[in-house]
Amino acid sequence: MDSVSVKGNWNEAKVKLMQSFANLTDEDFLFKEGEEEELIGRLQRKLGKTKDELRKIISD
Repeated sequence: MDSVSVKGNWNEAKVKLMQSFANLTDEDFLFKEGEEEELIGRLQRKLGKTKDELRKIISD
């Protein structure tokens, strides 16, 4: 998958997560390329979900 489609898919997932979890902000989704684990950790702390749960939510 090229970076444009990945970014588009990520934007869709971000919107879906923000709609599902009102306590998330744009700042919760900020990350640099290669720091995906930091993002997942931040979302875990904020939502109380496991990595597997978050990955499933994002991929659905």
